[in-house]
Amino acid sequence: MKVSREQMAENRRRILDVASRLFRDKGFDAVSVAEVMKAAGLTHGGFYGHFSSKDDLIAQTLAHVLALDAGGEGDLRAYVDAYLSPRHRDNAAGGCPTAGLVAAIRHQTPATRSAMTEGLRSQIDRIGKALPEFDAADRRRVAIGSWAAMVGAVIIARAIDDPTLSDEVLEQTRAWINAGLGQQFASA
Repeated sequence: MKVSREQMAENRRRILDVASRLFRDKGFDAVSVAEVMKAAGLTHGGFYGHFSSKDDLIAQTLAHVLALDAGGEGDLRAYVDAYLSPRHRDNAAGGCPTAGLVAAIRHQTPATRSAMTEGLRSQIDRIGKALPEFDAADRRRVAIGSWAAMVGAVIIARAIDDPTLSDEVLEQTRAWINAGLGQQFASA
């Protein structure tokens, strides 16, 4: 039975959504194509109608999930508070793809690295747009520094086995960013 273009597009989106959650939860190497297809409710044989290889799936999944990760616009402080929260830390599968996958990207294909680069550029630009009080150079500096601190804090908070220290990493990073934003807003 022939599948419509609409159904093919829906199947592809479902595969990308499922792969994104699995990759963020388990990492690229621990997830098989068969596991992705089963979780998407599709047959393993249908995979090659959408992707040429697992590497292609990884690159396209990363581009897909980073495009959907539209945080950073609007109220930057609210975004920082939500991002640097125990809830986000504890939800790797549904959380930020950058914090979940960035450490493994250096071992991936050029296409995957390119998808991550474009996603990072987009996120930095979104954060910068939430800082209209600054000139362009300051906006970019604050956006890059804040984003790097946020991602690093989540990675560290997820890696350690001391819940008190993990919470403290999130709290102190959030306070540091908000204090810096407060100083910048006061002087702008």
